[in-house]
Amino acid sequence: MGKDLTMVLMVVAVSVGLVFTSGCESSGQTGAALGGLGGAGIGAIVGHQSGHTAEGALIGGAVGAGGGYILGNEQDKKKTQAEMNNLRQEMNTETVNVTNSNGSVSPVVLRRQGVGYVGPRGEFYNHLPTPEELKPIYGF
Repeated sequence: MGKDLTMVLMVVAVSVGLVFTSGCESSGQTGAALGGLGGAGIGAIVGHQSGHTAEGALIGGAVGAGGGYILGNEQDKKKTQAEMNNLRQEMNTETVNVTNSNGSVSPVVLRRQGVGYVGPRGEFYNHLPTPEELKPIYGF
């Protein structure tokens, strides 16, 4: 196969592969797909120089896919940890709406701490305060 034809086929293969990576559900899958494509392309180029284009592409694709998956999977873990931290924070907060004298509402976000709650100004409540209890501090 001629050198120009090999390069054209590789460009087409990489382009088609990039289209399919848009359907990946995780960074691990996307990393594996992109790594496999990149590895296959590099392997084919290196293999072509030694007369083993197909073998080089297979080995490069496998190594690239493995490396891409590992890197993408680490990104997935970081995203999952951030989502869990946000969920924990949401579970440890309560919002009490204080109705002001003009009818507007002031949301007061309280953070659960032990058996009580801590207000935005650092005050501690041994129970979930009512809007009436919070109105002198956060309402008008």
